[in-house]
Amino acid sequence: MLDDVLGPSLDVLFCGINPGLMSEATGHHFARPGNRFWPALHRSGFTPRLLVPAEQHLLPAYGLGITNIVARPSAKAAELTKEELAEGGRLLAGKVAEWEPKVLAVLGISAYRAAFARPKARIGPQPDLVGGARVWVLPNPSGLNAHWTADGIAGAMRELRDSLGE
Repeated sequence: MLDDVLGPSLDVLFCGINPGLMSEATGHHFARPGNRFWPALHRSGFTPRLLVPAEQHLLPAYGLGITNIVARPSAKAAELTKEELAEGGRLLAGKVAEWEPKVLAVLGISAYRAAFARPKARIGPQPDLVGGARVWVLPNPSGLNAHWTADGIAGAMRELRDSLGE
């Protein structure tokens, strides 16, 4: 099981769909070399330099954390059932209520729609709260997501970052 990266007073709790097999094997979130999470996080201005997955423990010092909707690792998120995603959403709401981040940033529109029964949700800020936190949906940074470029993902993250000052 992949441990969450959490800390007090988080500005943003990033939430992946579920751990990939490489993340499970290494114990680090977004560990596959083609994953664009770490480069986008840096390009968006959330971190002062490009971090590697093994440095995920540094994130709480920047006001950031990482968790997943579903804890079960898989080769592809498409292997998850609707029931797993819905249960994961319920558990995630409890985790968010406990840790109280300012924003829950879900990395994947399809997973957000399934986990929270929001079939018409779009990328960006959401009208609903989860566990008392504002919600922002970001593109899935997996290399399998061909709909978004690394720059596009970084731009979406930058919009979230800029919104924190509001």
